[in-house]
Amino acid sequence: MSENDAACAAAAASVSDDETDTPGYVAPAKKTVEEIANLDQDDESLVKYKQALLGGAASGLANQPLKVTVIKMTFITEGRDDVELDLTGDLTKLPQIVIKEGCTYRLKFAYTVENQIVSGLRFHQRITRKGIAVDKQTIMLGSFGPKDEPHEFCNPPDEAPKGMLARGTYHAKCKFLDDDKTVFLEWEWSFKIQPTGKSKTSTSHSLLLF
Repeated sequence: MSENDAACAAAAASVSDDETDTPGYVAPAKKTVEEIANLDQDDESLVKYKQALLGGAASGLANQPLKVTVIKMTFITEGRDDVELDLTGDLTKLPQIVIKEGCTYRLKFAYTVENQIVSGLRFHQRITRKGIAVDKQTIMLGSFGPKDEPHEFCNPPDEAPKGMLARGTYHAKCKFLDDDKTVFLEWEWSFKIQPTGKSKTSTSHSLLLF
């Protein structure tokens, strides 16, 4: 086993197969838009809060099922333009991302919520290298009411791996789900860690972060 493979195997020991729960988080009691709209109607401040949360969803759409559409994922890092991945098209043709080792970046998501409130919306990502799990993360986005405009969420800053052993190609499996474990979208993408973001071969399936 090479030093690279040994490092991957050691990291894999602390990575579970598919754990999407957030430690310490307790899901609230589930209520429909109509139920929430009818609560405490004599409390003016609460009525205003519910109107801000629900928008116009309580009128005519209360019996429609929840619909969450993930529109795009954006890579944000200093020193260059943001890189957007369209998640509404053919997910098998997402370009590979070339990332400079050690760079600090953030992921931003845009998504729409229709008809009902989504409770405990979260992003789960499992990363492998050479078929071995090396990392996972579950980011709790929160609960969101329906509205016409897309919601946006930007995760805390993260740092790309660095060093000779960290360089290479990684594969990520991602999904958006809620408290009920309803999966709204699943997709896969890959990224390559290099000393610089300059690629010797630039193709339509490769995007540079630096």
